[in-house]
Amino acid sequence: MPQDMPEPRIIRPEDIDPRYDWTRAIPSPGHTNVDFEERVDFRRLHNYRLARARLALRNSGLGALLCFDNNNSRYLTGTVIGEWSRDKMCRFSLLTGNGEPHIWDFGSAAKHHRLFTPHLHPGCIHAGMLGLRGTVPPSAGLMKQMAAEIKAILVADGVAGMPIGVDIVEPPMMFELQKLGLEIRDGQQVMLDAREIKNIDEIVLLNQASAMVDATYHMIGEELKPGVRENDIVARANKLLYELGSDDVEAINAISGERCNPHPHNFTDRIVRPGDQAFFDILMSYMGYRTCYYRTFNVGRATVAQRDAYKKAREWLDASIAMVKPGVTTDKIAAVWPKAQEFGFESEMEAFALQFGHGLGLALHERPIISRLVSFEDPHEIKEGMVFALETYCPATDGYSAARIEEEVVVTKNGCRVITLYPAEELPIANRY
Repeated sequence: MPQDMPEPRIIRPEDIDPRYDWTRAIPSPGHTNVDFEERVDFRRLHNYRLARARLALRNSGLGALLCFDNNNSRYLTGTVIGEWSRDKMCRFSLLTGNGEPHIWDFGSAAKHHRLFTPHLHPGCIHAGMLGLRGTVPPSAGLMKQMAAEIKAILVADGVAGMPIGVDIVEPPMMFELQKLGLEIRDGQQVMLDAREIKNIDEIVLLNQASAMVDATYHMIGEELKPGVRENDIVARANKLLYELGSDDVEAINAISGERCNPHPHNFTDRIVRPGDQAFFDILMSYMGYRTCYYRTFNVGRATVAQRDAYKKAREWLDASIAMVKPGVTTDKIAAVWPKAQEFGFESEMEAFALQFGHGLGLALHERPIISRLVSFEDPHEIKEGMVFALETYCPATDGYSAARIEEEVVVTKNGCRVITLYPAEELPIANRY
């Protein structure tokens, strides 16, 4: 380890993760911290995430984790420079078993972080550039240079002879690392191990994000009327979410009328008409923590077929929520959902994500993944502190309508707490005739 570097902060997750009093409501405290009540403790959040990553790394047999996935870099370093960088492969991080986390950031962002991120050691903050997904070709030598920098840190920390876990990587960068004698293994599973259990600060941020979507659905219920277009609803929802404090509206699916069945996972400029069934999914984040939150409405009125579809989707969803508690495995939850053929699809692959569960955190899809496609062959245990979404879909017998409902749950020691609170027990009718 270089002489100017501090000893790594060895903190156990359990030492900084007070389990919440589940007899009380989970806070949704607003966007500011105050001096008269505890809200989100971001330093505790940083320390907890780093401690979880260290523990997962220690249990993996790897010497280091090299992360190009923006979510993993934020988890390790508590840094972010904006959603525009999410798909550019332009920033990356490194955590060794014996050192502090390093971040290579985009140009001047490195200098900014040295000034404004005191939880990171200045010597661990570097400017770095790999080529912006090949637009600067590997022949320019940037990847070779970065690989050498990484190798030097591994040598200094005494782990250069151990395998290195990588989450996602451009092939030319992996080749440069291998040329230096580094053994590359899968590091994404290690990071997912770390990220699956949330501390109270993460849970509060996820709950705050859900509260912002609660408000957005109230607005949608007021605005959903004949003549409005799907894209109009998307625009108004984006505006409100950013006004409420969202840092990224990743996507809003708005699907109405004959577009509901089969499910296209997008939005268009279709004009909403009387009697339409319409469903929406709001995927956005607050302080990086994501939502996935479906609601279905009918416009003005609903038919028997539409009501029946909604009732079935709700029954399937409630059956899965009732199964959630620590120690239950994901195959048991998936088993309460209908087979693909029972709701109009030829295979579980074709029906994937329609009867579905997925973890939420800094990414939209974390552990656990719950689906008839994968959970029977590879079940995973539900644990206290997990946060995930459960979602169901039911096509109507009219051949074109469908219902889609989703709830986000926090796993408590005795069961789960639903944090998506816009009413969905019965089919909402917007602007009833």
